[in-house]
Amino acid sequence: MGLFGRKKYGKKPRDLVSKTTLDNAFDRRTFVIGAGMGGIGTILAGRMGYIAIAENERWVLESESNRVNLSLIPPRRGWLLDRNGAPLASNRADFRVDVIPDRMSDSERTLGELGSILGLSDNNLADVGKKIDEARGFQPVEVATGLDYEQFAAISVRLPDLPGVVPQRGFSRFYPTGPSVGHLIGYVGPASAEDYEENPDPILITPGYKIGKDALEKEFEKELQGEPGARRVEVTASGRIVRDLETREDKQGAPVRLTIDGPLQDYAARRIGLESGSCVVMDVENGDILCMSSMPSFDPNSFSAGIGRVEYSMLRDDERVPLRNKVLKGLYPPGSTVKPMHCMAFLDAGVKPQEAIICGGGRRIGNRFFNCWSNHGRVDMAKAIYQSCDSYFYHFAQQVGFDQVAKWAHKMGLGEEFDLPVTSQFYGTVPDPAWKQKKYDQAWQPYDTVNASIGQGYYLVNPLQLAVMSARLATGYEVVPHLRMDDPRKQFEHFDFSSDEINYVRKAMSDVVNGPGTAGRARLPIDNIQMAGKTGTAQVVSLSVSNGKTGPWKYRDHGLFVFFAPFDKPKYAGAVVIEHGGGSGSAYPIARDVMTFLFDPEKGMEALRPLEEQWGGTAQQRLDQKYRAYAAAAGEVVEPVPQRTEQIFDQVDAEARLAQMRSEERAQTSTPSRNEGSRPPVSSDEVPSGGTE
Repeated sequence: MGLFGRKKYGKKPRDLVSKTTLDNAFDRRTFVIGAGMGGIGTILAGRMGYIAIAENERWVLESESNRVNLSLIPPRRGWLLDRNGAPLASNRADFRVDVIPDRMSDSERTLGELGSILGLSDNNLADVGKKIDEARGFQPVEVATGLDYEQFAAISVRLPDLPGVVPQRGFSRFYPTGPSVGHLIGYVGPASAEDYEENPDPILITPGYKIGKDALEKEFEKELQGEPGARRVEVTASGRIVRDLETREDKQGAPVRLTIDGPLQDYAARRIGLESGSCVVMDVENGDILCMSSMPSFDPNSFSAGIGRVEYSMLRDDERVPLRNKVLKGLYPPGSTVKPMHCMAFLDAGVKPQEAIICGGGRRIGNRFFNCWSNHGRVDMAKAIYQSCDSYFYHFAQQVGFDQVAKWAHKMGLGEEFDLPVTSQFYGTVPDPAWKQKKYDQAWQPYDTVNASIGQGYYLVNPLQLAVMSARLATGYEVVPHLRMDDPRKQFEHFDFSSDEINYVRKAMSDVVNGPGTAGRARLPIDNIQMAGKTGTAQVVSLSVSNGKTGPWKYRDHGLFVFFAPFDKPKYAGAVVIEHGGGSGSAYPIARDVMTFLFDPEKGMEALRPLEEQWGGTAQQRLDQKYRAYAAAAGEVVEPVPQRTEQIFDQVDAEARLAQMRSEERAQTSTPSRNEGSRPPVSSDEVPSGGTE
């Protein structure tokens, strides 16, 4: 009982629950919960008030952006015009399709459907797939351009099933004469990731917007690009357009007018024909460049539309390097074309035109005998020019020193870089003792003077420099080349030569063509207009490898011709260089026809038409035929196009620089091995009219 008693009496007494205690507990809990809810409500109300009042503008814009879509309209590029106002690069209405990689849910499926609708080849789809893989997610990738309306409509109605696909109407760049202006004008293309990082302007990633990538398109980019427009449209939550709200038109870029004569540019490119070479023509009165043709070339329309791998491979594999601008980046030994200019240097050094030597088939310099291409007998300055006697130049170059000659070569434009709106130009080499000592740490030798005196050895020039030299020889003034019509002109400086001296050299150059010289077939078929000129042949390999006229194409000599007309009152001057043409006979017929076209277009076309029939059509037609044949032979086994098209031309430039280095190495290593009585250290070129070539 005691045990039970302890349990009973040791238990804590239970609290009494009454209505009052329950009410008190409920009230306390209600207050806490109510206060918490009130606090939350106050916070929410305050936040809503802040949003509605303080951030009203922000959220109105956000809501508006959900309802209204604002997109940029790519501006139309300004036209590039020739001197007469005709377009060399224009715009044309275009239907196109781009894709935005970030918005694509299944790129392979989407590309497959696009390929089926648009009839794209496997190579085309592979090119687009590669661009998508390498592009930044926000960067638009062009799928196809130049679509017809039916293709554009077929894509447009399938947009709900093709996320990331952007069909649009706009304008694309168009080059009416295609390859004739490829190197001169350049091309346009979408901005690269590097372009956007350098200038993060939203227009750069707008589908359809393109910037200049090379040549004049790149140099005049700021003027040509224009100002973008904008379009506001009302859209549904899924992005479907309900209605147009407002459109601000784009502002087209400013036109740029060039000094180029469009028909002459096209004619010269076509007249070069199957050869690999270039033609430059200038107006000697003001320095305007009328023609800068480099062939074979590429079609800038293809690059602007996004060149495919088959066409790129065709251009890359061509040994005639159609991707190289031969006017500005082709470097060649000038051969005998520099002989009239060397005569001006002799005159400046005090040599009289009547001073003569006896050419017995060559000239002994020191303990060596250097051959001339013929036995010319008594030779004065005029005969040295029109018969291209090597012996004369061997002798007088040694007498006056090549420092004197090199000084005048620079004055006449060789080895110089001109202030022109071009992306780059190679300026070659005018060798002299100081140059050789600095570059090779070697002293200048008599055989170096022999080589350089007839335009060989280390001598390297580009065709534009030869044209400038010809203009300065024709006028006696320091003619400066121009490529834009509104460039400021200044008075040309006159060289310190008398009119008699200038006329003497002019007449000798006229006799090259119209007298007993080396280019009788260059005479113009036009009454009362005579063209003066000078032929040249540049040796490519030693005579032990090739005779320069036959055999593999790459072993044949280059053919050169510089000219001006009319010879008695020069108006135009220029140069033609034909790579591996086998001698000057490949160059001066082209110069003849180009100048004929300039003075009489109808006669020029009469000469060109039968040639193009023989060659298989115009330059554009032949390029199209070549592409079809290459595509059929290559099939699918072709390399992809580099991600950035600029890389293509960077590689071409690098190869050109390597070629320049190899040319200098040949000049350095070949001359010491020549023994007395051997063939000439270089091959002169010309055969008098009436002889054989």
